[in-house]
Amino acid sequence: MKVRLWGTRGSLAAPGPETVRYGGNTSCVEVRGDRDTPLILDAGTGIQRLGTTLRGGRGRIDILLTHLHMDHIQGLGFFEPLYEPAREIHIWGPPSPMLDLRTRLARYLSPPLFPVGLWDLPCHLTLHNVPPERFEIGALELEAELVCHPGSTVGYRIAEGGRTLAYLPDHEPALGVRAFPATPEWTSGFDLAAEADLLIHDAQYTTAEYRSRIGWGHSAMRDALTFATLVGVRRFVSFHHDPTHDDATLDCIDAAARAAGELRFALIPGTEGSTFDL
Repeated sequence: MKVRLWGTRGSLAAPGPETVRYGGNTSCVEVRGDRDTPLILDAGTGIQRLGTTLRGGRGRIDILLTHLHMDHIQGLGFFEPLYEPAREIHIWGPPSPMLDLRTRLARYLSPPLFPVGLWDLPCHLTLHNVPPERFEIGALELEAELVCHPGSTVGYRIAEGGRTLAYLPDHEPALGVRAFPATPEWTSGFDLAAEADLLIHDAQYTTAEYRSRIGWGHSAMRDALTFATLVGVRRFVSFHHDPTHDDATLDCIDAAARAAGELRFALIPGTEGSTFDL
């Protein structure tokens, strides 16, 4: 399994010279299994550049959305394969008891917010609610579960050949816990991330910032590392960087995390363009 980060920023795109090393695009991750068909996690602004690399193809593309906040779908309308008539595209998203996925996505992909309606796209488009049981896309085995974040939000566990990727870009496992970490059965996202070879996880805030943002759906780096230790991952990628954090700030957050104590896993700052082989 090959993994590439196309967008690592959270909440709002933050391009500019002060964010050039970590990147300014919002959440988008490309995953390819042995059959080499692209699976895309989230459609933040990073998906635009990814789409240019897929231009003119004919194979199937699957886009798995964790949730429908704007920073995770804002790039969708600029994803070039959506405008290719021969292309088969499947979009997966968390179910909602109120509105189906098509209706919710069409709120963005329709005037006045966007000039092209979801129903006008020329590709062969199929929308799916993420199922509650394990499912397969090509050679990849997937699981999805609801996680602690405002609105209907899922995380994903993707496995192939005994290797596992866990993707929880918007996650607040410490919320409502008197002493974090809690026991596994009371920890949001535990089963998705347990013993993962690679965990991509929300680490948006410093500890000081988090005190005034409890309940917003994101983690302080300290809590994210505590979660990673609890679930026993091998590599941890910090993700969903705050738009106000420039490269120097993210360097300091990373350095402070390493200095705080011995880590039981490899800590890897999430940067656009990074690739991982599992």
